[in-house]
Amino acid sequence: MKASGTKRSWRVAYAPAEPSAATRACDHPGCTHEGEYRAPRSRDNLNEYYWFCLDHVRAYNSAWDYYKGMTPEQIEDEIRTSTTWQRPTWPLGSKTGNRRFSFSIHDPLGVFAEEAEEMAKAKTRPPTPEEEAMTVLELVPPVTVKALKARYKQLVKQHHPDANNGDKDAEERFKDISRAYTILLNSLTA
Repeated sequence: MKASGTKRSWRVAYAPAEPSAATRACDHPGCTHEGEYRAPRSRDNLNEYYWFCLDHVRAYNSAWDYYKGMTPEQIEDEIRTSTTWQRPTWPLGSKTGNRRFSFSIHDPLGVFAEEAEEMAKAKTRPPTPEEEAMTVLELVPPVTVKALKARYKQLVKQHHPDANNGDKDAEERFKDISRAYTILLNSLTA
C-alpha cells in the first residue's frame, strides 16, 4: 500500500467534560455558593457524588468515615482485598491449575539412568568435619561456645566410662564426643 500525498493529522479533539455555562449549586442545605468539588455519596456507590463548595467539601471530607458501620472483621477483609484492587490472590506457586510440570525425561528404557545416578552422586558432597562433629554432639547450627560447652558437659557425664562401669561402648562414645568437642571448639575460637 502506497502512502498518499496528503498528511494525516493525529490530533484528537477532546470535548470539554462539562459546559462552562452550567454551574452547580452546592449540595449543602442553605448554601448558595457554586458546587465545584465532588464527594462520594456512600461507600457502596463511589461513583455517585455530592457537589460542594470548598468550605463544605472540607467539612464533609473531615467527617467522612469509609469504614463506618463495619465490624472489625469486615474492615480487615476490606483492607486485604483493597491492597490487590479486589482481585483474587493466592500464595506463590500454589495455584497452577490442572497443569502438571515434569522436569525429568521420560526414559522407559533406562538409557539415561546411569547418567542420572552419576549426577546425583556428584551433587552430594561429603560432610565437613564440623558437620560430623555437630552430628556426634547432636547440635544444630548456629552453635555458640557456651552451648557447645554445656552440651559437652552433659554428654561426658552420661557416657564417661566410670559412670558406666567400664562399658566399652560407652568408652568409644566418650572418645567420639571428646574428638567432636575439640574440632568444634577449635573452629569456633579460631
